[in-house]
Amino acid sequence: MQESLRTVHPRGGFSRFGAEAMKAVLLIDGGHLRSTAVSAGFAYDNDFIEQFAWGCHLPAEETLMRVLYYDCPGYRGKQTLPVSGGLKTFAASDSWLGDLASRELFAVRRGTLAFRGWVPRNIPVAGRGLTDDDFKPNFEQKGVDMRIGLDIASISAAGRADRILLVSADTDLIPATKHARKSGLQVVGIQLPPPAINLRPQFLAHIDFKRTVAWPDRPQEQPEGIPIGKPVIPG
Repeated sequence: MQESLRTVHPRGGFSRFGAEAMKAVLLIDGGHLRSTAVSAGFAYDNDFIEQFAWGCHLPAEETLMRVLYYDCPGYRGKQTLPVSGGLKTFAASDSWLGDLASRELFAVRRGTLAFRGWVPRNIPVAGRGLTDDDFKPNFEQKGVDMRIGLDIASISAAGRADRILLVSADTDLIPATKHARKSGLQVVGIQLPPPAINLRPQFLAHIDFKRTVAWPDRPQEQPEGIPIGKPVIPG
């Protein structure tokens, strides 16, 4: 992994080898981006996602061919509350994903959220009678890593891109990044600003470049309809 090796083409393009601007595909793990952005005080909506995406590539050096965004619609269903035994209805909308897919160059890949029970909001749980408000639902994201890996393999096989820009810190994607590099693509790992955790050494060992990006300049309150999620610890 290297920080950056840049050769400016006389016509303004870029290639590490002095050729035209490199064709790049941006892959965004929405859970990873959302949890960090919300912790930093940003409103996580489609305008934020779009602005962030355009800030990940270098226009003078790369041509952005596609933005692939991976996330889960909010959970829908009924679950029994942990103390009262009543029913809690979850009725999140996924219309925001449809809107995002309509943006220029964007395509959306949907995983699923699985309900994994209730967990205490505060630990230890003691000192008074418990109510349903002392617990929060625990959801598990499923299918996102698999879809990212499959798309990396597909991009590598198609041979129509030179670079993959990857917004994720999940070490489970290392086999996919290794495959892409063996296929001749360069892999750029996108380092999110604070409070994001630094990309792990084992992840950096299987990419070509680390690129640190800045947040869009638009902190707001969290809009309704988009799940806030919990902090993501790289796996």
